[in-house]
Formats: sequence, C-alpha cells, structure tokens
Amino acid sequence: MKFQLTDEIIEQVELLISGNNDKELKHVLDEFHYADIAEILDELDLEQSIYVIKLLDSETTSDILMELDEDIREKVLQNLSAKEIAEEIEELDTDDAADMIMELPEERQEEVISNIEDEEHKAEIEELLAYDEDTAGGLMAKELVKVYETWTVAGCMRRIRGQAKDVTRVHSIYVVDKQEKLIGRLSLKDLIVAKSDQKIADIAKDNVDFVNVNDDAEDVAKVMSKYDLEAIPVVDDEQTLLGRITIDDIVDVLKEEADKDYQLAAGITQDVEADDSILELTRARLPWLFLGLVGGIGAFIIMYYFEGSLPEEAIILFLFTPLIAAMAGNVGVQSSAIIVQGLANDDVKGSINNRLIKEMLLAALNGVILSVFLFLFVYAWEFDLKLALSISVSLVAVIIIAGLIGTFIPLFLDKRGVDPAIATGPFITTSNDIFGIVIYLMIAKLILGI
Repeated sequence: MKFQLTDEIIEQVELLISGNNDKELKHVLDEFHYADIAEILDELDLEQSIYVIKLLDSETTSDILMELDEDIREKVLQNLSAKEIAEEIEELDTDDAADMIMELPEERQEEVISNIEDEEHKAEIEELLAYDEDTAGGLMAKELVKVYETWTVAGCMRRIRGQAKDVTRVHSIYVVDKQEKLIGRLSLKDLIVAKSDQKIADIAKDNVDFVNVNDDAEDVAKVMSKYDLEAIPVVDDEQTLLGRITIDDIVDVLKEEADKDYQLAAGITQDVEADDSILELTRARLPWLFLGLVGGIGAFIIMYYFEGSLPEEAIILFLFTPLIAAMAGNVGVQSSAIIVQGLANDDVKGSINNRLIKEMLLAALNGVILSVFLFLFVYAWEFDLKLALSISVSLVAVIIIAGLIGTFIPLFLDKRGVDPAIATGPFITTSNDIFGIVIYLMIAKLILGI
C-alpha cells in the first residue's frame, strides 16, 4: 500500500517525541519504510528530527539520512558528532558514504573519516573522494561481486557468498583475470545452470559493457539508457575493474540534469531551489531578465524608427506587433526545445544543414496555415487587401526565421561545448522578438509601398 503522509501521522510522532515515549515511537516508525520516515522528518523541526535519528539504529538512520532533503540533512549532520556521523557512514554503501562526506565542511570530513573503524571501508571511501563528482568515478560504488576466470563453478559459488553479503543487489557477476582486468561477466542464471566442474572462463560472456572511471556522468547515463542496463562496471585506462554504477545513481544524474536544463530554459543561470535566499535567487534570475530588458529596449527603438516613416492609416500595423512577436517567440522555443531534447537523448545526428532544411519546411507549413487564418481575420476586420496580405506574409516569414534560429542556436551552442538548454529560454524569445519585429515592419512597408 502506498504511503500517504497525513497530519495525523505527524501529530502522533510529535506527541510521542514530546512525551519521550521512545518505545512506542520506535514501534510506530518500524511500520514505515526508511524513505517514508525521511518524509516524516522533513515535516518535523530540526530538534525533533535529530531526536529520531539518535533514537533509531544506524542501519536504519543511515538510509533515512540519504533520503532527507539536502538542506535538512546538512542541518542534522551539523548537530551530530564526528563519531555519530562515522557510525552512519559505516552502514552505507561506499558511493552513498562518499556523497554524504562530500557534503561536510573540509575540516569535518577528515574528522569523520578518522572515526571510521572499518579500515577497508575507509580506504574505499577515500578512493572515491578523489574522483570528480561528475565522473563515473564519482558515481561508482566499490561493492560488487567479482570472480576469477580460473575458478571452477563450485569454487566460485563458495567464494561469492562472502562477497554478496556486502552487496545490496547482485545485478551481474564480473569476471577478471589475475591482473584484476575486466574480461567478462556472468549472470546468476549462467552460474546456477552450469556444471560444478566447469571453469568460469568457459561460461563467461566476453561482450561486457563498461565505462572508464573518467567518463562524464551524463555519458554514463546515455550508455546505460541505450543498452537498458541496471548496472555497469567501471574500469581504469588499463581495464582494471574498479567498481560499478547502478541504475539508482543514474536516475539521480538524470533528475539533476533535467532540473538544471529546466532552470536554464526558464532563464535561471545557477542551480537554485525555492528555499534558497532572496539574494541567491536574484543572482540566478537577474542576468536573463536583464537580457529581456535590453531586448525590449531594442524592440522599442526599432518600432520608434518605423513609426516615424509610416502614414497615419498604417498605424494599425503596430496593433499586430505583439502577435508577431509572440508567434516568433513561441515558434523559436518549440524548435529549440525539440533540438535540446534530441541532443540530451543523443538522438540528433547528421548534418546541421539537413536539420535546418527540415525545420524550414515545417515552419513554412505551419506559417502558411496560420497566415491564411490571420489574412481572413484582418481582411474581415479592415476590408483592406494589401494590409491583410502584408500582415499574413510577414507572419509566414517570421515563423520560418524563428524556426531556423530556434534550431540553429542550440546546435551551434552544443558544437561549442555550451549547454544548449540555455537556448530554449529568454535567449531565443528575445532574439526572435527583435528579428520578428524588424522582418514584420520591413515586409509591411514593402507590400504597402510606404
């Protein structure tokens, strides 16, 4: 049954905490998954959250801490001693442990690490901390099941029992040679159906997918998505097996990237959240708002210039300016959004020219359909054939140009190593507004002969 957080649950937990009724509180929380408990703690005040964390055993609270909102987790950790944090760390897989330590101030990191009693766990965490967090090394966990090619199936079954107890999920068994180099993989099915005296080398599959420890996290996500992998091994330049990355870590990468792209598309240049300070939010939003302001001033100057050269009877053209600007912005954002999505999914292939030609034809078709409707409306309103023709032809031209800009700019940015998501927001809207108004007024003057 799906967990549903209610006011009654929150009130019950708060009542038990205020009454120091530890036994009943533990009994109540034992009924919930650790992710559900984290959701409860997100609604409690800091003192109550710390009370619960200190009450429950580290095996449970370590998972709860990883599920907490980052800001709340940071505050909770600030109120735990280095030894208490180390106890939580020892219950986590190495990748989660490294992530939690990375959130601590640098001087606190060393203190926590020094309090980890399991020397092997400590060494593995320190190894992971050396990698950039946006690489495969920063994502991987050291926990995995590996076997040597020279082992027999019977010997392998005995040995992997000891390894598997430290691995949350066994997706694959990795096969290495004497130099610890990755040479293949086994599924549990392969192992179970094989004869006990067979060599691992005889039943291993050598077509194993892997990533390099220095590969970008987004590239790892693309590989796992393309081949529908639940886990992927990580190797160094010598093909030595170092660890593995599981699908839950990749989901986090995809979510973070989607959040970042969504904010860029909205004109927010930094990674911010709704709970951040007003100053941080202002710093993130202001640059693109300023660009919009400059674009608006540019549009004003253009319209001011044309206004002086238009006869009084043609002033009605200005009443359609918001419509032209809006259509240009909308078409540009639609085009760029499709390209950005394709680039993110690695679906955009082939030459830029082919993409531009396709977008031009698509924009032309949409433009013609919309302009026919606009022509009929303007003519019915003003009974002026030239005026209706000038506005509708302008709309076709503006839509085509907007589609080309919306397609070209993200492709250009991607080629230059800039996140193309930045093109789907105010950048495209502002540029298309200006180009749209210029094209609209120039075509109108040409057709009307003014």
